[in-house]
Order: sequence, then structure tokens, then C-alpha cells
Amino acid sequence: MCCAMIIIPIKEGENIERALKKFKRKFDKTGVVRELRSRQTFVKKSVRRRDEIKHAVYIQQLQQTEN
Repeated sequence: MCCAMIIIPIKEGENIERALKKFKRKFDKTGVVRELRSRQTFVKKSVRRRDEIKHAVYIQQLQQTEN
């Protein structure tokens, strides 16, 4: 986890709502909240791997139905 601050340059006369939207987008990209949620409970490697395989199969089925 990085401890750098998120800096959003605001142009002269820019709407605060727009700046807030930029901040939220940048914050989401850092993945801090996602990491905190994943650390709340311990998940065994075998269970995590099983979930990854399930997700990969699901994505593959979506792609096949698309084509």
C-alpha cells in the first residue's frame, strides 16, 4: 500500500463537483478500499484459487456466447 497523497489539479473556475468526481475516480483506481475489504477475513490459497478458476470459466462462457 502506498502512502502518497492523491493530488487533483483544479483549473480556474472549475466546478467543485467535477473535481470531486476526478478525486473519486483516482481513489478508486488505487484499490485501497478493495484491499481493506479483502484483508478483513483470511481466505486460504486453495479457496482463492478455486474462486479464480470459477471466475475464469464464467468469463470464458460469456465470451463464447458473445461470439
